Amino acid sequence: MEENKISVVINTYNAEEFLQQVIDSVKEFDEIVICDMESTDHTVEIAQRNGCRVVTFPKGNHKSAEPARTFAIQSATSKWVLVVDADELISPELRQYLYRRITEPDCPAGLYLFRRNKFIGKYGRDWSHDYQLRFFIREGTVWPPYVHTFPEVQGRVERAPVQYAIIHLADESIRYWVTKMNEYTDNEVDKKAERNYGLCALFMRPTWRFLRNYLLMGGFRNGRRGLLQALQWALYQQIMVMKIMEKKLRSEL
Repeated sequence: MEENKISVVINTYNAEEFLQQVIDSVKEFDEIVICDMESTDHTVEIAQRNGCRVVTFPKGNHKSAEPARTFAIQSATSKWVLVVDADELISPELRQYLYRRITEPDCPAGLYLFRRNKFIGKYGRDWSHDYQLRFFIREGTVWPPYVHTFPEVQGRVERAPVQYAIIHLADESIRYWVTKMNEYTDNEVDKKAERNYGLCALFMRPTWRFLRNYLLMGGFRNGRRGLLQALQWALYQQIMVMKIMEKKLRSEL
């Protein structure tokens, strides 16, 4: 295994909408691995046409890519892995930064990368973006099979500079977000089933998430978009706690 090679890993399920753009943005890396969860559209055809290596993970009842992440990562052949979603672009500047960083003696085992997100047709101010742990040494890395988790990397991790950002193409609408929220909160129930959430959490978690996103992180600077997005995150927390409480109540019947 060569020390300075990077594999790009892309998890897919019916991801034809942006996949060609995504592949074009990462074609200069050493390897592209598409881990497909039995797509029924043209996802696999697009991947094969572009010379990507395709591996298959059975979809089963999985509602997110996380259960397939570790399998996808270990399917790569390079020392370093960059995980890219099927609706994200990698700029030439970010690619150059990663190749340069892995040659430096103080390079960490993993890097959190800044991601720019679009909401209701517009990329917002920095508050609406996030950091994702997407670049790391392949060996020993495991990704928990739950939504909204980060990989467990063996070694030190740090944040890459914000100017080297992942560009998230998906334009999140209220409808899109509500659909995803229902899927993701179902997954959160399994991840947090042992937590004893009660009435306090039912009100305090949504309130704190709203205040954090709208005031502390500056969502108010994004006008009505910022208000709507902060309210969405508050609603996410409330729905999650309600589902966990529901599961507990059903177990008591």
